[in-house]
Amino acid sequence: MIAPHGDAGPILHLGGKFLSLARPLIMGVVNITPDSFSDGGRFFEPAAALQHARRLLDKGADILDLGAESARPGSARITAEEELRRLLPVLEPLLEKEGGRTVLSVDTSSPEVAEAALRRGVPLINDVRGLRDPDLRDVIGGFKAAALIMHMRGEPDTMQDDPRYGDVVGEVKAHLARQAERAAASGVREVIIDPGIGFGKTLAHNLALIRNLSDFRDLGHPVCLGVSRKAFIGEITGAPDARDRLEGTIVANAFGLGAGADILRVHDVQAAVRTVKMVEALRGPEGKISF
Repeated sequence: MIAPHGDAGPILHLGGKFLSLARPLIMGVVNITPDSFSDGGRFFEPAAALQHARRLLDKGADILDLGAESARPGSARITAEEELRRLLPVLEPLLEKEGGRTVLSVDTSSPEVAEAALRRGVPLINDVRGLRDPDLRDVIGGFKAAALIMHMRGEPDTMQDDPRYGDVVGEVKAHLARQAERAAASGVREVIIDPGIGFGKTLAHNLALIRNLSDFRDLGHPVCLGVSRKAFIGEITGAPDARDRLEGTIVANAFGLGAGADILRVHDVQAAVRTVKMVEALRGPEGKISF
């Protein structure tokens, strides 16, 4: 749970760093994969990934989220060995050179990869599978580290095969609440929740979750919203290329901020930083936005 901390508002404790949630945080995405939906593998090579990561920091990212296994629709799992082969040549230099000015997160569902990252000092594991693996919960808990728990129905290779819910907001919220409790019982120090936009959801499901994002704040954990460049934006705007979805991403992020998002997970960090500044400036006298 996040806790108040003086005038800075709620504080998120990630390793030795304390991040104020008085304003929304920006999590920049670094995909170290050959088949990312968002960039098509542009940053697969370590040198390109490192340059990109540092560029995101210069643009204002508060957290860098490094992922070495694709979770795009239709993707298959890779081995922990392959994931580490991709990840460590990027992670280790960032920890050495940039660890002082940012929080590093590793996007993985592998207990082995998580343990390797945590041993090197990474304070946050982002699991798109929502900590369903008890071994992963135990690894994170053993290090008293933090976890970002995302909701996903099924697996990436099957998640978009006719996803159905009776009450998508209620079911996703209940699932995240249950997983957050399991994480806490395993010793996980901080929990962030993410409704998993685009992960086992139709367009209607995604819109319902974003419209009702404030419901997730009832769980008492910071809420992360990840809409950046996703397919549902292309469905609405008619942009088949993920890199042409910036305007839709900005609008969805602004709406999410008005509904109470604490963290925006994005590819376009500078645009997100500017979006946060505009939304914060436009908040009403009670600190809320009505659409």
